[in-house]
Amino acid sequence: MSDPGAPVRVVFAGTPDVAVPALDALVDDPRVAVVGVLTNPARPRGRSGSPVDPPVAVRAHDLGLPVLQPVRPADARDALAALDADVGAIVAYGALLPADVLAVPRTGWVNLHLSLLPRWRGAAPVQHAVRAGDPVTGATVFRLDEGMDTGPVLRRLEVPVPDDVDAGDLLVDLATRGAPVLVDGVLAAAAGEPGTPQPATGATHAPRLLPADGVVVWDAPADVVARGIRAVTPRPGATTRGPRGTLKLAGATVAAGATGAAAATAAPGTVLGVEGDGVLVAAGPGTVRVARIQPEGRRWTTAADVLRGRGLTVGDVLGPEGSEGVRR
Repeated sequence: MSDPGAPVRVVFAGTPDVAVPALDALVDDPRVAVVGVLTNPARPRGRSGSPVDPPVAVRAHDLGLPVLQPVRPADARDALAALDADVGAIVAYGALLPADVLAVPRTGWVNLHLSLLPRWRGAAPVQHAVRAGDPVTGATVFRLDEGMDTGPVLRRLEVPVPDDVDAGDLLVDLATRGAPVLVDGVLAAAAGEPGTPQPATGATHAPRLLPADGVVVWDAPADVVARGIRAVTPRPGATTRGPRGTLKLAGATVAAGATGAAAATAAPGTVLGVEGDGVLVAAGPGTVRVARIQPEGRRWTTAADVLRGRGLTVGDVLGPEGSEGVRR
């Protein structure tokens, strides 16, 4: 910083909804001056195919901030340099920054990553934490380098993972809690704090989950099935095959207590009955309670309503995508 008493000049890079709380936190902090925003270009959306700005671009325009939307980050190198930033802050931008862009801010870039690095490096850390059953996750602010989430750590925040949380809800929670942590990391970087190197061991990787990852495998243990459904909620979504087509599932937990003799002998995927607003489905072993179902071509509703409406009946056997559910 050329003037020690002036606010830290920050350029922000981010694209989806999850990055908006961090942008707001930086804008609201009097120690920081956000001098520009780097985000993805508008993309075609909806039936019309009209280009729509990503959430960060919309928010930045509302705040009156300069917005850069290059097809490639390298294309914005000169425009970024003209912003004269002390630090770059990045949250879910969606592309790797090349070396010449990394070198633009005077004290480098810091990244808010929603895991406890080095665990779950990559594009989908929250989903993988839920799927693995991690009891604790969190947010890490680190100095960005040319590796995949490998830079030295400036700040960390640990957050317990509730037993019944969907990945989407946990993502929102971590993004909100992590926003002030990013502000602290930005100020630390501007002050010249080098950060602590990540451990050489314990790294795991979190690639983006695809629709195939959401196909429910009912012969897995109930806790694995339930975590797998919650990990892909809301995207890419959990699916299974019912007697009348594909069903989307959400709100899965392990059913508490005994569910009757049928559960002990039923084939994995068998619909056992209703518990509250949910439907009980046999796993291998154990029983999963599914709270919400979307039948093919219909809206989301409570799972119990699907059963009561004869979209499912007790004894139906749900199966993987590509097979037909069995009606007994």
